[in-house]
Amino acid sequence: MNVPPPPPLARFGSLLATDLRDVTDDPAALESQGWWAVVADFEGRLVCARFGDVREAGPVPAVGGPGTQPWRGPAPEEWTSSLDRAAYTAGVARIRAHIAAGDVYQANLCRVLSAPLPPSGSSDIEALSALLTRGNPAPYAGTVRLPAYGVEVATASPELYLRRSGSTVLSGPIKGTGRTAADLLEKDHAENVMIVDLVRNDLGRVCAAGSVTVPSLCAVEQHPGLVHLVSTVRGELAAGAGWPELLAHTFPPGSVTGAPKLSALRIIGELETAPRGPYCGGIGWVDADRGRAELAVGIRTFWIERDASPDGRPVLHFGTGAGITWGSDPEGEWAETQLKASRLLKVASEARQHTGTNGRRAP
Repeated sequence: MNVPPPPPLARFGSLLATDLRDVTDDPAALESQGWWAVVADFEGRLVCARFGDVREAGPVPAVGGPGTQPWRGPAPEEWTSSLDRAAYTAGVARIRAHIAAGDVYQANLCRVLSAPLPPSGSSDIEALSALLTRGNPAPYAGTVRLPAYGVEVATASPELYLRRSGSTVLSGPIKGTGRTAADLLEKDHAENVMIVDLVRNDLGRVCAAGSVTVPSLCAVEQHPGLVHLVSTVRGELAAGAGWPELLAHTFPPGSVTGAPKLSALRIIGELETAPRGPYCGGIGWVDADRGRAELAVGIRTFWIERDASPDGRPVLHFGTGAGITWGSDPEGEWAETQLKASRLLKVASEARQHTGTNGRRAP
């Protein structure tokens, strides 16, 4: 029996938004009024949802707690990849050939992992968010649930795309990943600096001349199971610039495309076989009344596509990728995508027997 879809909501940290009032794809709405949840797909689809009730609600309720919906994830063996190991390592080799030819300096090569879920209605994206919060806490974790608009997204993103306070804008690109700081290579530092230059250039198109700075370069950040190199880029918006201009000049985020961005996007389009969707896009919130916002880069992100499998079951997707430079080793880059995915896939799949009714495992 199909269960009615749960109501729309958005949750970021302790902030819970309900009472959906409006949905639009016009970024100018983010300059109007109200509190908006934002999901921007890598391919350009934008969904902005204005909610009427936004309040501090504490952490995501535990699965099995009062009022929670169930999460039944996919079996571990059902995950498939849009690029298998051979295709991915061949793609790394192709990007290195493009670098040798002078077409690009760096490009991010991604693959989308997919697995069917149980019948529609038995897996709620907020329940997955609750599991991620406990199994893989992240600074920009969030949920946007808009079933009627095809948006069911749970992110455990560690990466800041854009933070805005009035006219001040910050971006926190990540480049360089390892199990420990000792695993970070010279290639990782060089890649981070290249992407910082790209982000500076993007923000420079929409910020006042001379206002773009780099307060922090290649800082090591600890996250569950791995470390990242993170930099901070800051700017002051030019007079008259707002969300339409910000998104037009900075999207998709530089850390998940490459440099130069247009060349990297062309190469990505040639090599990747599945759309990234909200993965590598932008996910977060905009408080138009207070002139504040925080959008994450949509990495470490799951999303549900309803009626997507051949037998009509919903499909859970997850994206993983790596930045490729001349110093990249194809097998090493494949291993990096595995490292980024393994912990989160385990969280999503090991919880497949949770019923959400009594905290016990179903047979």
